[in-house]
Amino acid sequence: MKEIFEPARLFMNNLPPSFIWEVLFRCVVVYLSLIIVLKLSGRRGIKQLSIFEVVIILTLGSAAGDPLFYEDVGLLPAICVFIFILVLYRITTYSISKSKRIEKLLEGEPVYLIENGEFAIDKFKKESMAFDEFFAELRLRNISHLGQVDLAILETTGEISVFYLDNDKIKYGLPILPHHFNNKVNKLNKNDIYACRFCGNIQKPKETVENCTCDKCGREDWVKAINDKRVS
Repeated sequence: MKEIFEPARLFMNNLPPSFIWEVLFRCVVVYLSLIIVLKLSGRRGIKQLSIFEVVIILTLGSAAGDPLFYEDVGLLPAICVFIFILVLYRITTYSISKSKRIEKLLEGEPVYLIENGEFAIDKFKKESMAFDEFFAELRLRNISHLGQVDLAILETTGEISVFYLDNDKIKYGLPILPHHFNNKVNKLNKNDIYACRFCGNIQKPKETVENCTCDKCGREDWVKAINDKRVS
């Protein structure tokens, strides 16, 4: 018959002291596995938190919860998890502070998504972000087309920094409001201005053409460009 507050069960659940070494091994494996999975999921998946903050929350939350409810989980292994995870976190942050290479590997670096009113396609494709998601972020900042944007940068935190063009410098750009963006055209009329729906490249044909190919990305997906001023 089990007794409450029985020390051998309460602290170690009658496991041998050497089990602590297995706890250490499990902590290292889980810690590294979470870092890899979160890194592969993309920085937008952990917006506003660093990878390591998410790892700490997940591991310590699980370690703290189980001993509270399950009698077959000893307190001492859970306490050791806290200590081991804290040590691993300190080692990681120290390594990042001492090595730019490790910092870049684990935390990444800012990525330019828009440059001079057009998509930086090669960089954008490397990020796990859909155009719809990105457009929604811009619309929340009262942006109606890319011609209003000088630079947009995806930070290591997953946040997007946007630098606007002054109203007197706004140019024609790809519209991102749904009713404009979804109004595709196959025929480009002479002297009208169009934007490629894939890369934001602006084109003003000298003659009316059909199935025109974008000279930047090679797509044939166009919409009429607009140059509306930004409403603050």
